[in-house]
Amino acid sequence: MAIDSGEFRRVLGHFPTGVMVVTGAGPVGMAIGSFASVSLDPPLVLFCPGKGSGAWQAIQATGSFCANILGEHQQDVCATFASPVDDRFAGIDWSTDVTGSPVLPGCLGHIDCDIEAVLDGGDHDIVVGRVRSLSVNGDDRPLLFFKGGYGRYEEI
Repeated sequence: MAIDSGEFRRVLGHFPTGVMVVTGAGPVGMAIGSFASVSLDPPLVLFCPGKGSGAWQAIQATGSFCANILGEHQQDVCATFASPVDDRFAGIDWSTDVTGSPVLPGCLGHIDCDIEAVLDGGDHDIVVGRVRSLSVNGDDRPLLFFKGGYGRYEEI
C-alpha cells in the first residue's frame, strides 16, 4: 500500500519535536526537528537532514557539527536557520567549543560532535555523531514544533 506523503506529514506532525540548529565550521547552519540520543557508551546522537540540503553538504564536508537546543524564546533564530537567506549568522555573536562548529548564544544547551557515520534514510541522511563536548546553557523552556507550527511545553 502506497502512503500519501501529505498524509504521512500530517499524521507525524501530531508528534511534537524539539527544535535544534545544527551548525558547522564555515560558518553554516540549518534548523532541524529530527534529533535523538543513540547511545550512552559511546556517547552518540543522530539527526536527519535532507539529502539535497546545501547546508548539510557543507556541514558534512567539515566532519563535525554542533547541535544547538533552541529555547521557546528563539522562534526567530529557528525561522532564520530554516530560511534560504545567504548569511544565517548575520548579527549573531557565536562562539565555538571543541570542534570549531558555532555555538549559538541563548540556546538551552549544545552538543558538539564529530560525524561518526552517515547512513541512507531515503530522501534524508541519518547522521550519527560522536559527542565530544556538551553543556546546558539555560533553564528556559524548549522550542517545540507541533502540527506545522510552534508549540509550548507546560509542566504539570
